[in-house]
Amino acid sequence: MPLKLTTYYGGNKVPELPGTNTFHSTELFHIYEATPGYTPILIVASVDDKPVAKLLAAIRTSARLFPPGIIKRCEIYDTGEYFEENMDKESVFGDMLQRLTSEALRKCFLIEFRNLDNAMFGYKAFRENRYFAVNWLRVRNSLHSLDKAEERFSPSRIRQIKKGLKNGAQVREAHGTEEIKAFAQMLHHVYSSKVRRHFPNRNFFQQLETQLMKEQQSKIFIVTYKGKIIGGSACIYSDDSAYLWFSGGMRKSYALQYPGILAVWKALDDAKEQGYRHLEFMDVGLPFRKHGYRDFVLRFGGKQISTRRWFHFRWEWLNRMLIKMYE
Repeated sequence: MPLKLTTYYGGNKVPELPGTNTFHSTELFHIYEATPGYTPILIVASVDDKPVAKLLAAIRTSARLFPPGIIKRCEIYDTGEYFEENMDKESVFGDMLQRLTSEALRKCFLIEFRNLDNAMFGYKAFRENRYFAVNWLRVRNSLHSLDKAEERFSPSRIRQIKKGLKNGAQVREAHGTEEIKAFAQMLHHVYSSKVRRHFPNRNFFQQLETQLMKEQQSKIFIVTYKGKIIGGSACIYSDDSAYLWFSGGMRKSYALQYPGILAVWKALDDAKEQGYRHLEFMDVGLPFRKHGYRDFVLRFGGKQISTRRWFHFRWEWLNRMLIKMYE
């Protein structure tokens, strides 16, 4: 039977679909849809009206103070989810990729595939669709072989965690709309000083609670001091892995409480307690230069793993030039 592709832009049109991958789930589609600045695209492949694969992308709109004022880019985490073990997954992905590329480039200037679980998957399809690859780095903590998450932490990191707790900081999971709102406001303030780091509309974190937290697919942890939220982290869970999507702390105002360190520690500790095999840090900066956040998270005992990201610009001449550059 021929493969049929269906593209969805509205959540009310998406049928019930199988799958366990949170990054290609209907729930995440609804989160993107309800968050200002995001436009989701879901492509479902089916055979004889039976879904066999799906691919979720999000077009992200960022406003800048300097030209160009509005920037739109499409981001995809990994390469989709597939439901039939015996099917040709590479071929199905190639068809979905061609559809996504055509759809997304009408609305944005760049498509980026990131956080690839298998860096070689889809190589032929990416090349045929004029994508170019850039070598990248992932940082991931293995938790399955440890008794405690702290076993591979650096000695200085362990001392800082103990000092932060001794100096009055408390760490726990956030509950309720008001706490999540306060967490988002704090994190927005922390991220606003980092001009190049994207931060979503604060409604994104409220939607995490609505769509994912009830099924334990997401958690938000907060660091408090004298009743005030001074740090925190937001995690997504998919299959047997945890992913730290956002984290930060008011380290200048509350240096003795080490809020940013405690926020990451709690995410790792909870992931270990919940039985996840790994925790991956979602974005650790450009691979070809020194990056402060990557150095920061590596002190929690994670390892750098070589991978790649695939990119495609709207302008074909630029794709051709960059393909030659990175071949």
